[in-house]
Amino acid sequence: MLGTHPALLQFIRYVIAGGVATAAHIVLFHLVAWKVFPSLQANDYAVRFFGLKIREVNDYSRARNSMLGNVIAFVFSNMVAYLINIFWVFERGRHSLLVEVVLFYLVSGISMAIGTVLMGLLIRRLRLLTTFAFGANLVAAVMINYVMRKYLIFQG
Repeated sequence: MLGTHPALLQFIRYVIAGGVATAAHIVLFHLVAWKVFPSLQANDYAVRFFGLKIREVNDYSRARNSMLGNVIAFVFSNMVAYLINIFWVFERGRHSLLVEVVLFYLVSGISMAIGTVLMGLLIRRLRLLTTFAFGANLVAAVMINYVMRKYLIFQG
């Protein structure tokens, strides 16, 4: 049945690939937020679930540190996304490899920047839990990336 609907199959693959890349991003973000740039709170789900010992920081430092951690996680998880996209979801060939990688990171970078600013604002202004602010960041990125990757970067 899916063979007759290649666009649906491609979208399902994109969702799976996005899930893998998102999982990589979440794991990296939380590791960095726990060990490198402290930005987790006692109420964060990862802290409670894994019983992590954290260093408490004020909201200003937490916002800054979470944004730094998000950038670090982005660089690595975006490479995971790119590799899965070129080997399993989309067809390469619209651009040279270098242009394709630059466009991929540019589009992802713009959506990540929008999401990261949103995350920082939600923490600073609304004092939102880091986990929820991070989730808002992910939603903002997903909304932009599929369309841009499908119609601008790859050959559909």
